[in-house]
Amino acid sequence: MTTPLAIGSLAPHFELADQHGTKISLSSFQGIKNVVLLFIPFSFSGICTGELCAMRDNLNAFQNDDVELLAISCDSVFTQRAFSEKEGYKFPVLSDFWPHGETAKAYGVFNEARGCAIRGTFIIDKAGILRWQVLNAMGDARHIEDYQSALAAI
Repeated sequence: MTTPLAIGSLAPHFELADQHGTKISLSSFQGIKNVVLLFIPFSFSGICTGELCAMRDNLNAFQNDDVELLAISCDSVFTQRAFSEKEGYKFPVLSDFWPHGETAKAYGVFNEARGCAIRGTFIIDKAGILRWQVLNAMGDARHIEDYQSALAAI
């Protein structure tokens, strides 16, 4: 894991494929939407599934005219597609598979020993500035109420 990002700094740029193979870049939301960026360790794992299902069940708070929800793991596009279809995710689930973990590394959440991201959550405003972050250990589930409070403060 690298050093956490500084609040108020420009969020690292990325362009990754979603579960359908469509390229999505952070800059595509600049000037349009705030972004909630969720790094998860592994698709199909219990805690990750529970967290993303909670986001799915409260999607209007995180996917609307002002906010875009993006989930990222180091799993392949094919894994992301199967995971999204099984759980009914209607938001982008991005693959940071190759170069392996490059985006997770840029955000300071890549666990070299495990080859995956830890639970990092970042809220990026419409100008591309990091406004809030929380880093949780792999086995430590996040609370969506924290995201809602952080979004309300932007």
